[in-house]
Amino acid sequence: MKMKKISLFIATLAACLIGGVALTGCTPGEKSAASLPPEKKLQIVCTNFPSYDFARHIVKDHGEVTMLVKPGTDVHSFSPSPKDLKAVADSDLLIYTGGDSDEWVGKILDATGKKPGSVFRMMDAVKLSEEEHPEGMQPEEEAEEGAEKEEGPELDEHVWTAPANAIEIVKKLNDSISKLDGAHAEEYQKNAEAYMKELTDLDQSFRDVIDHAARKEIIVGDRFPFLYFVKEYGLTYDAAFPGCVKDTEADPKTIAFLIDKVKADQIPVIFHIELSNQQMSRSIAEATGAKERQLNSIHNVTQKDFDGGVTYVDLMRQNVKTLKEALN
Repeated sequence: MKMKKISLFIATLAACLIGGVALTGCTPGEKSAASLPPEKKLQIVCTNFPSYDFARHIVKDHGEVTMLVKPGTDVHSFSPSPKDLKAVADSDLLIYTGGDSDEWVGKILDATGKKPGSVFRMMDAVKLSEEEHPEGMQPEEEAEEGAEKEEGPELDEHVWTAPANAIEIVKKLNDSISKLDGAHAEEYQKNAEAYMKELTDLDQSFRDVIDHAARKEIIVGDRFPFLYFVKEYGLTYDAAFPGCVKDTEADPKTIAFLIDKVKADQIPVIFHIELSNQQMSRSIAEATGAKERQLNSIHNVTQKDFDGGVTYVDLMRQNVKTLKEALN
């Protein structure tokens, strides 16, 4: 019921915003390379940190890139403000994931009528995998009574966690941006190629660590947004919660299962993700003597890191070091 009210609010507010825009004689989604004045920078709005970082590496000084979700906040509990909705309506390009964490985007797109060329969905850029629920993982709560139930398989949205996927996303995102601003297409291509080289080097760093690792297993005492990552590198895993679950209150059965797993497999490191309360990972670490370390899923970053200009590659390189410790 709460989600229905939020969706109705978003749709109504977005419609009002678009009505106001229409009165000024400008319809959202009608911007193109031909209509973009030479002195005007592309206005790009992103729903999470990976999309924000990918876009800014491509456009650099030729675009103004905005991240809707504030640094330090949980993307799964984000609800757009009127200011956010207007930013989306006024943007030249909206970049979003396309999964549970930004399901509100669909309501805005319906209300604004943004054309396909002004929207980029990251989940459309790569081959998708269904969510997994291995033994011991705490099940998601049933949907509220009256809530709409999804049909078909649940697809994992965390496509950016594998650098190989990030390369594909950047490649296709560059194509979309270049179509909107053809005047700078050569520069965008050059920027994208340089960035994809960084991502390729990052991918090789992970492969080097995993190829020489003593074990190929990780345990995450937290949400698990790393499905594409472990599949790409042939790792096995156990985890406490699915990637997009909102409630991460520790269940005794789940804690007990993971404690037994850490002890049985002699796992030296238990992971948690960024911006986590670390409740479950800490309990497991204390019970087993394993070290507790952060594995960055990069949904979002802290305000300090954001202000310091941290990048996707920076955070992934931290993961390379942490993973080397965990697998040896």
